[in-house]
Amino acid sequence: MQRLLILSAIFLLTISAEKCNEKKDNGGVKDTDGTIYKGRLEIKALCMNYTVKLLEGNIDTSKIVSNWTDETTNKPYTNVFALKNPCNFPATIKQGDEFYFMIDTAAAAPCAVCMAYYPIPGKKLPIKIVTK
Repeated sequence: MQRLLILSAIFLLTISAEKCNEKKDNGGVKDTDGTIYKGRLEIKALCMNYTVKLLEGNIDTSKIVSNWTDETTNKPYTNVFALKNPCNFPATIKQGDEFYFMIDTAAAAPCAVCMAYYPIPGKKLPIKIVTK
């Protein structure tokens, strides 16, 4: 009986250690090449309708919108995208702030946001903020 209890404890500790190591790897971020990009939060609108401009880095142009106009303000933007995972975006980043990010291909947790409309670019990217 004691051996079974000890073996069970060792098994649980081994599994836990493996899970901890997985979480440490880039903070859970999964990116095919580990590229870090620089962006700026252009629009921080209601209901997490956020628009980000790519400032540095080479993202496949099929993943971002090269020219887009905010229909509310008629202001044009270049190289922008909307957030695919707005609930993971830090509330401390304000409109106009620059930050570094990676494309996060890990499965996003479900996220509840209100349904109020504000225009966003037609393409969305899941990102993870990183420190450089």
